[in-house]
Amino acid sequence: MSAADATGELAVHRSGNPDAPTVVLLHGVTDSGTTWPDLLAHWGERYDVLAPDLRGHGSSPRFTPEQLPQAPEVMLADVVALLDAQPEPVFLIGHSLGGLLALRAALARPERVRALVVEDPARPTGAHTPDPGFSAMLLGQTHVVIADREAEIARMRRETPWSDTEIEAWAATRADVDQEYLRHGLFLGDAAWEEAFGALQVPTLLVLPEEAPMAPRLDGFDNPLVRVVVVPGAGHCVRRDQPDAFHAAVDAFLAEHADLARVADLLEAREN
Repeated sequence: MSAADATGELAVHRSGNPDAPTVVLLHGVTDSGTTWPDLLAHWGERYDVLAPDLRGHGSSPRFTPEQLPQAPEVMLADVVALLDAQPEPVFLIGHSLGGLLALRAALARPERVRALVVEDPARPTGAHTPDPGFSAMLLGQTHVVIADREAEIARMRRETPWSDTEIEAWAATRADVDQEYLRHGLFLGDAAWEEAFGALQVPTLLVLPEEAPMAPRLDGFDNPLVRVVVVPGAGHCVRRDQPDAFHAAVDAFLAEHADLARVADLLEAREN
């Protein structure tokens, strides 16, 4: 993986094959653009991968005090700017917070997205201030890892099925999260959820664990462009808990939509 490069304001980690189709990866809260090691190893040179550190994470800028009350809008603008900077439409993949941002970016710029993959995306509640309990939990987690990273790595090895490469990458990001964002900016805004999935105009794969309380109600929207895959034995981090199943589903979906002409046909069929 290359070192982070400046793309717009975000730090972006680029890897893979620059002549291949572009994939943009959006991580979850307290992760960074470096926390996709097993997926990148699986793909090898198959794609040109751009993995930004979302604002407040990794090497990207922190939020100013003026930005924190509009954190969801600021983060979405960052992602849209990254999409607009690409010469062609991209495959857009996001997990949790990154899944919500990917969904909103695809709604804002459907012409910039070949296809969308959302891995157990974070469900917005309409809140415009952080939940104190959730913020305190994440702050506590970051402080524990910072205080004794090796102990936390050992705990994750005992308690999760994640690979060592994923655990090491997960632990390495915890000191690089904007604490003020966790305290004052970690809320998701607009509560539209089923409506958002119903409004998508790009082919979409929604990857979920069996227990998925944040998932949209599947009877709450009707959109033939949205396909759902449920992965048994997975938790919120599907790709880390069940990587083979995740890779198989995502690989097949991206291959199906690698042909832009096919994507255009799907969109035309929906309009008709």
